[in-house]
Amino acid sequence: MTDNDGFEIIVIGAGLSGLTAAQYFSQKGRRVQVVDKGRSVGGRLATRRMAGGLADHGAQFFTVRSARFEEAVQQWLADGLVYEWSRGFSDGTRHVEQFDGHPRYAVRGGMNALAKSISAAIKDTVNIQTNVKIVTVERGATTWRLIDEQGAEYKAGALLMTPPVPQSLALVGEYLTTDERRALEQIAYAPCVAGLFDVVGGVRLPEPGALQRPEAAISWISDNQQKGISPDARIITVHANGTTSQQLWEQPEVETLAFLRQELEMWLDDGAEIREAELKRWRYAQPTALHGERYLISAETLPVGFAGDGFGEARVEGAYLSGLAAAEALHSRL
Repeated sequence: MTDNDGFEIIVIGAGLSGLTAAQYFSQKGRRVQVVDKGRSVGGRLATRRMAGGLADHGAQFFTVRSARFEEAVQQWLADGLVYEWSRGFSDGTRHVEQFDGHPRYAVRGGMNALAKSISAAIKDTVNIQTNVKIVTVERGATTWRLIDEQGAEYKAGALLMTPPVPQSLALVGEYLTTDERRALEQIAYAPCVAGLFDVVGGVRLPEPGALQRPEAAISWISDNQQKGISPDARIITVHANGTTSQQLWEQPEVETLAFLRQELEMWLDDGAEIREAELKRWRYAQPTALHGERYLISAETLPVGFAGDGFGEARVEGAYLSGLAAAEALHSRL
């Protein structure tokens, strides 16, 4: 068994909330470890390589509404990491543009590049391990003891849980008070099925290469080449909305891709060809019922905190602010 002692805090989840929290802990001189079951950092900041191109298949962009997030975004802009993509998207009529004055930001090289940039900035002070699936969490008198599916142990005096809340509750729910558990059980999510399509030929998507219509069965279509992240191949991302994704969830992959493809074909030029298609399923894609505060930290002496886009607001910005607020609160508790 591998011993992973010597950390004050373990953060489970290396999405934006977890990485933001880890960065704050590092700045405060805390000894912190991050573990994530995925092959890479990022969570729903997800970008896939396909047919020589790139496609964002989770979060597609982000906006800024708070001063704290604005500060971070201005630094990312100065670093050349992010750029303004648009100030609105068509609803599919192709003639009615829905500009509202809020910049929509994208990330050079895809959304996952943002997570990788944060991870790289803290790699010398934070122990980040991917491909680690925690299966058991035990609370001792002075430390939390975690065990992964390979039998390796991890120990720390505090935990911060940033996965989707149902997954977090499955690991540590028994250590919460009844009221804490009930509060977290109120957080709900809608799924999303996402299709990625390699297209040769033109598409007729309205500027800036995307349409957005949350109430429609197909809620999002975007051209990652026109978006600016896939210069060498035209990869189209298609998302079904939450209700449709739930209906498609158990369907065979070929049938789900056929449904997504049918809608996309309406926007292709004559003679355009779809050469390749891939499907991604996000079980916890969009929070639909939120916790009113930006985080929750247990009242117990040995703390465990919860953060993510299910806290405060269901946006990329919300995930960032939740991770930061939870980290500040845990830091003061220790």
